[in-house]
Amino acid sequence: MSKSRSVSVTGRTAVALVSLLVFGATWLGWSQVNRLTSGLSTADVLDPGATGTTGEQNILLVGLDTRTDAQGDPLPADLLDQLHAGNASDGGDNTDTMILIHIPAGGANAVAFSIPRDSYVQLAGGYGKHKINSAYTYAQVAAGNKLRAQGVSGAQLNVQAAQAGAKNAIQTVEQLTGLTVNHFASVNLVGFYDISEAIGGVPVCLNAPVHDSYSGANFPAGEQTISGSQALAFVRQRHGLPNGDLDRIRRQQAFMASMAHTVLSAGTLTDPTKLGNLIDAVKKTVTIDQGWDVFSFAQQLQSMSSGKIRFQTIPVGDPDLKTADGDSVQVDPAQVRSAIQQAIGGPAPSTVVPTAAVRTSAGVVVDVENASGADGLAARVSQQLGGLGFTTGAVANVPARRTTVVDYAAGERTEAEQVAQFLGRGVRAVADSALHSGHVRVYLGTDYQGQESPAPAPPSSAAPAITAGGANCVN
Repeated sequence: MSKSRSVSVTGRTAVALVSLLVFGATWLGWSQVNRLTSGLSTADVLDPGATGTTGEQNILLVGLDTRTDAQGDPLPADLLDQLHAGNASDGGDNTDTMILIHIPAGGANAVAFSIPRDSYVQLAGGYGKHKINSAYTYAQVAAGNKLRAQGVSGAQLNVQAAQAGAKNAIQTVEQLTGLTVNHFASVNLVGFYDISEAIGGVPVCLNAPVHDSYSGANFPAGEQTISGSQALAFVRQRHGLPNGDLDRIRRQQAFMASMAHTVLSAGTLTDPTKLGNLIDAVKKTVTIDQGWDVFSFAQQLQSMSSGKIRFQTIPVGDPDLKTADGDSVQVDPAQVRSAIQQAIGGPAPSTVVPTAAVRTSAGVVVDVENASGADGLAARVSQQLGGLGFTTGAVANVPARRTTVVDYAAGERTEAEQVAQFLGRGVRAVADSALHSGHVRVYLGTDYQGQESPAPAPPSSAAPAITAGGANCVN
């Protein structure tokens, strides 16, 4: 495993630490909350009206694979060496962890949904279909290039580009899950190390002993307490695990659950020294959206306890899906939305089998031409696309052709790629200068098999549910 890959793994688990903002602040006095929030970095990343002070909340937590602190300063070289993280120029700002926490109105029975970093999805912003952890990077790089051309540089450029990346990551998660993100928090690499040390270690439990030379994980079976570099090794390991990266996600969930339980149950918040170290660590490594009033939010969660936090992973299909971006994790947005609504007790999703929410489809006309020979296919597909928010256009039967393709007029690439995603794996979107502006045309070829449906996720009974009420033994 390369150093950059290893750091990517540790970065993704750092997000567990920001749970302190969600659950820990409830037990802090005003002076301590003020000390915490007055030093936190903030970012303008949410759409107007997305934040709220009442009702249910959806909080996106991300772990950034970056070698700078929350203020943008490079991490010390000696610390990077201790973390086996390479130098400050390695890697990039991928969101290598994404966890969406849903807290119902009243603050009871929160559910945290882990989204695998390699989930192959339609990215927001017109960047096409890629791994979800690159949604941040695509927008960050594009914004950085634009800002440089405008003469912006230095810290101002870094802050604005990072905000563009975060906004695109948020919108991509919203498209996938169907939930509106009300708050956002990110944690950098060193935060995981510092906070695990600050709270005196985190209890974990393994089903079997492990020894992995790639991550440095070398642990016996059973319960044990880990911190610092040991904790990094625990959450980094993917080699030698029965379910690879999916088992690593369960480790991440178990670690986050145990951390929340430790903070709330072991006197951390009433120990002045531990609390001071904890607040200092959070301030150095966490960034939150600028509209988040943490103290008011904490008051809403006074009935929350660590045992009321439940963790699960979104349903996935093929974990080794072959894509242009390499091996990816197959996900079906319709299946993801249905599972989330079931978990949070919401209404059933639309009977139309949708992909990610279409933000920019209104007014785009989709014409469907049936070249497959199957009777009535164009009309059925046109109706389904209408259910996604597109304006349905002409339907027709045309001479047979083998390949299904989506043609688009100039400026309609994003919409065409969303249509192609709905139609199934392998369907391409191709520019056609002959099309009028505002139009997308679908050719349904003889190879069309209908919307792709990933293999169902393993039943929930396949592994014990992870909660923050105590120890969770994992692979």
